[in-house]
Amino acid sequence: MSQRSFLPIVLAAGLGTRMRSEMPKVMHAIGNLPIVGHVLKTLNVADADRIAVVVGPDMQALEELVGRLAPDASCHQQTDRLGTAHAALAARSALEVPADDVLVLFGDTPLVTPAAISKVRDQLAAGADVAVLGFEAANPFGYGRLLIENGKLLAIREEKDASEEERKVTFCNSGIMGFNGKVALGLLDAIGNDNAKGEFYLTDAPEIASERGLKVVAVAGDEEEVQGINTRAQLATCEAVFQKRMRQMALENGVSLQAPDTVYFSHDTEIEPDVTVEPNVVFGPGVSIESGVTIRAFSHLEGASVGKGSTVGPYARLRPGANLAEGSHIGNFVEIKNASVGAGAKVNHLSYIGDATVGEKSNIGAGTITCNYDGFGKHKTEIGAGSFVGSNSTLVAPLTLGEGVYVAAGSVVTDAVSDNSLVIGRGRQVEKSGRAEELRARFKAAKAMKS
Repeated sequence: MSQRSFLPIVLAAGLGTRMRSEMPKVMHAIGNLPIVGHVLKTLNVADADRIAVVVGPDMQALEELVGRLAPDASCHQQTDRLGTAHAALAARSALEVPADDVLVLFGDTPLVTPAAISKVRDQLAAGADVAVLGFEAANPFGYGRLLIENGKLLAIREEKDASEEERKVTFCNSGIMGFNGKVALGLLDAIGNDNAKGEFYLTDAPEIASERGLKVVAVAGDEEEVQGINTRAQLATCEAVFQKRMRQMALENGVSLQAPDTVYFSHDTEIEPDVTVEPNVVFGPGVSIESGVTIRAFSHLEGASVGKGSTVGPYARLRPGANLAEGSHIGNFVEIKNASVGAGAKVNHLSYIGDATVGEKSNIGAGTITCNYDGFGKHKTEIGAGSFVGSNSTLVAPLTLGEGVYVAAGSVVTDAVSDNSLVIGRGRQVEKSGRAEELRARFKAAKAMKS
């Protein structure tokens, strides 16, 4: 199979009319990735040599997305929407370049797997000229029926054209169709538009191929993975299937989900084994979690990385750019944005840390905020290792706190603080050089006396 060249043609020119949306249908998202993006990811896994994507007019955002997800793919515009075969022929320039296997599939079927694509290609490798992916439908109403005789696919009969006997057939057309590259263009060109809508339908190809004495077969796939999306309800149904797959994969990979149905993943979520995820956690795009981490209930993570053995939540929010080092602790109602939290550091209660670095083994008290935005621009706060910031402190950026700094509770800190200093920023800021070391020694001695 790997020696056979493979050209998939993705039909993605549909509008979002039935979704009541001005956005192209395939740009709606599942798992925080546009529908068509799932198809492109699958094709990359399925070893596509090159990908042709058929788009409609004025779909610049779609073309840009294709360029990001599949840089070697080509986009082809279908100016007039005159049916699926007409759409496939919009990629004529791609079809004219020889390929062993040509596969036509839809940009609105995000659940299709590499295994399903391989089933179709296996039939082509075995000598089929046309191979259609079918499925056994629980309720076949509305689907095109695959009419098979002696193992050969004779035709695809649409519901409205089917006889009473043909409507009893439950083996239905998924819309995914493979062609021997040598005959693909000729068959597509032979499809006419002698029908009520005057359109060119890909489903006519098997019958034309049969009439030409070519080998036409159908192969069975799974109904779940060939679901198409035309409505918001179907989008929600496919989202549910996607989430079920992601949860199952996480469990199989050694992740503990205490209430799996309440955890929501993104398409690119990366979680190592021995992570525990409590109920009602949402992973947005760009999250990576290392082993030994606990994500407590009702936390939301996006664009964040969490180091080994760390704890997040409950009710925590990690926003893009949050980078937690090993053994760090982010507690309840804490928000971290574009900030690095050092190894062993703690931000345990009711705090906002934005555009900042928190040194290792520092402790940020409850209610502390970094004032990173002055109404015009963002500014950075740097907190040195081993520092202690008392509760209800306000750190006004740009600001640097040295290592071992002690900030008294309720302080407003506006000026840089040197290493091992005590800051009392209530009213007029007061800095007492070296006092932080004295305080730590005093606390250490008192603790030793108690023990």
